[in-house]
Amino acid sequence: MKIQVRAGDTLEYYSRLFSIPLVLIADANPGIDPEQLQIDETVHIPGFRENTYTIRYGDTLSGIAKSYQLKLDTLFLLNQEVDPNNLSVGDELFIPIRMSKRVVDPKAHYDFTRLKADIEALAELYPFIQKREAGRSVLHQPLYDLRIGKGQRKVQINASFHANEWITTCVLMTFLNDYLIMLTNGQKISQTPALSLYEQAALSAIPMVNPDGVNLVRNGPPKELEKELITLNNGSADFSGWKANIRGIDLNKQFPANWEFEKKRKPKKPGPRDFLGFKPISEPETMAMAELVQKERFARLLSLHTQGQEIYWGYEGLEPLESKRLAHDFAKLSGYEAVQYVDSFVGYKDWFIQEFRKPGFTIELGIGQNPLPISQFDEIYTDIQPLLVRALES
Repeated sequence: MKIQVRAGDTLEYYSRLFSIPLVLIADANPGIDPEQLQIDETVHIPGFRENTYTIRYGDTLSGIAKSYQLKLDTLFLLNQEVDPNNLSVGDELFIPIRMSKRVVDPKAHYDFTRLKADIEALAELYPFIQKREAGRSVLHQPLYDLRIGKGQRKVQINASFHANEWITTCVLMTFLNDYLIMLTNGQKISQTPALSLYEQAALSAIPMVNPDGVNLVRNGPPKELEKELITLNNGSADFSGWKANIRGIDLNKQFPANWEFEKKRKPKKPGPRDFLGFKPISEPETMAMAELVQKERFARLLSLHTQGQEIYWGYEGLEPLESKRLAHDFAKLSGYEAVQYVDSFVGYKDWFIQEFRKPGFTIELGIGQNPLPISQFDEIYTDIQPLLVRALES
């Protein structure tokens, strides 16, 4: 929500008026000098949207404010041209509405178009989010990187490395939406004050690493690639089991962590799953994810996958001692099983542990056969939300 500064206004006053933490208002307005607000300057108030109200006979501003449980000056601030002593029936007022419900609908038809719309909606409502691009996919779709928080501990959480695991995007986007709601309402998320997470950790969330693949699974092939993709899919027009990117390369088997060994026992040509590519980090998506982690040097990394209700946390004995403690906490909070080693290599978290000796985790959400049905969402999200909160804590 946007407001215009009046004489004498301060960000601190807006914080009290709207009951929004000052740090969130300041971070939502990075180009503004908080010590010298200019009259008529536009300020974003996060966590609110505007509604219109039509004046009826007998209305007063104080009565309207009381009915909406608002401080009277919020109405004066949003309706600076209105004469409170001369309200006219039929005139419209702007009413600030605090956001307490999600804008993300995880049970909608979730593809890249839906993701983009949800990100734009969240960025509008919560402008302290930093929306970046980690890179672009083969078909030039952005790999969005959403930054929330200003702590010293950098944490990456990613989803949808695999196309038919798109439900992981629904989980991560729902978590982000809930986190933002709790932040701007001064509430706890999984028993932890949301503001303390914001101050402790800097979250980098990449909700859809493989947008081309997700669109293929959810919507079918683009017309110009239909023949080629059906050939790669072993002659089938059913892409529900497709895991790879649009070129038939498995993005989570692209990293140089025992790559030559794994190459010998995996498919030798592009297809719906498990082909490593012709060399490590050959795809624009994996290049972007590798560059991101090399630049940011995250303290922790979580990759959301499906399925199995397991937490993989080790790699070749290179994981730090902190990994065991976190894996134990994650297992206790989620009910999932913590597994140190598994006969699988070349994954993003494997390479992260190998290169940086920092805690990395592959979280296998839900149980069954991919793609998991959206009917599992509620159970998965209930299990995983406390784990994601713990990932941001010290």
